[in-house]
Amino acid sequence: MEQIRSLLRQLDDMIWGPVLLVSLLGTGIFLLIGMNFLPLRNLAWALKCAFGRENSGKTGRTRVTEPDGSGPRRGGISQGRGISPFSSLMTELAATIGTGNIVGVATAMVLGGPGALVWMILSSLAGLSTKLAESTLAVRYRTYNEKGEPTGGPMYTLSAAFPLKRLGRGLGKAFALFAVFASFGMGNMTQSNSIAEALWNTFRTPRAVTGLVLTILTILAVLGGIAVISRITLVLVPVMAIFYLLGALTVILLHLEHLPEGLGMILSMAFSPRAAAGGVGGRLVADMSRALRWGVSRGVFSNEAGLGAAGISAAAADTRDAVRQGYISMTGVFLDTAVICTATGLALASSGVLGMTDEKGALLTGAALTAAAFATVFGPGGAAFVSIGISLFAFATIIGWAYQGEKAFEFLVKRKKYCIFYRFLYGFAAFLGAVCSLEAVWDFSDICNGLMAVPNLICLLALSGEVCGMVREYGRRFML
Repeated sequence: MEQIRSLLRQLDDMIWGPVLLVSLLGTGIFLLIGMNFLPLRNLAWALKCAFGRENSGKTGRTRVTEPDGSGPRRGGISQGRGISPFSSLMTELAATIGTGNIVGVATAMVLGGPGALVWMILSSLAGLSTKLAESTLAVRYRTYNEKGEPTGGPMYTLSAAFPLKRLGRGLGKAFALFAVFASFGMGNMTQSNSIAEALWNTFRTPRAVTGLVLTILTILAVLGGIAVISRITLVLVPVMAIFYLLGALTVILLHLEHLPEGLGMILSMAFSPRAAAGGVGGRLVADMSRALRWGVSRGVFSNEAGLGAAGISAAAADTRDAVRQGYISMTGVFLDTAVICTATGLALASSGVLGMTDEKGALLTGAALTAAAFATVFGPGGAAFVSIGISLFAFATIIGWAYQGEKAFEFLVKRKKYCIFYRFLYGFAAFLGAVCSLEAVWDFSDICNGLMAVPNLICLLALSGEVCGMVREYGRRFML
């Protein structure tokens, strides 16, 4: 078992090495330039679309047409069986806003130094264009299953539009397979394990009890399909995000006198050849390469830009406008990384907990470090606050990934009726994750996440001319 774990760890390090990170960042920058920086220029408009009155999804500005312009695609016209664009965004955010926003930020700022936060934010700017592209293509090339439900994602885009048809179908199947494995692992078992760990450490709740409750709640949610999942996320995501942000902002405001020093440390260590934090950064030592490596990798882990899963949720939107839905989906990157992750990072930097050690002399990291930051304001309740935050975030991830994994499974089996088996297995996996040790599952899940990105990035690069042209034309047409 130890040899298998070591092999998985080595494979994980290799897949999430410089090649994949540069590919994710490079693809985002390439698309951003090809789109004339419209994702950045139109971010405010995209947020208005996502949270304004027009988010009901009942109407669209443009009809999605065939790539040759011959007329509307069946997949591009709303048939009334999808969910609203805003609900689609909330389902997407449910899958992305998770432990990465609490644990991932703290880990990045310890292993990569406080400057890793800068690279998380910078990589998210490139990720705007990546998510805009993958979501736009997912809506453009979606289809409908036998129940009339919209279904799409990179696997459908690859199968329908990739220049080399046979290779495209193969890449689509590979993406779907990796997505199914990732849904059980990173989307489910690792999240339920985080919930069980947090509740045991804080409230001494038995892991089996946590697992049983999670299994029941998960099965009840996923049996209702996207309609029930979207209604849950429509309430859960805003509540949990506001709940956590208020706590993080309280920490920042009550340590406001240390915020300038914390910001200076973050900015200086993001670009320094080698620097020791000192001051509020304790004894942390890092350099630019480590800050970049951990900032980009944890940023992608958090917002999932480039992995392709967001396109599956975007395709469920009841809209005729592929580009507009792409813009709405794009805001998920901004909200996840530039807002929530930044709030976590500033709370850590201003509270003076960076560089703290435990009773054994090891640097605090992960959830323990974030809990220590909240404890500076909330006292013993800080750990409870973080545990509740982790539980809400992780459960949202479980049900958000349930839809994405099921659609990938449906693509492989070709029949909606077989998805009932996936739903019950998915619910049982939540129990298994809560009661078992998951070091190997974490590595395997991370591997599947990384492998998902490969066919998705190939798809984005192959269709970059088409999707960049759609975004530029949309900007010209509506004077954006």
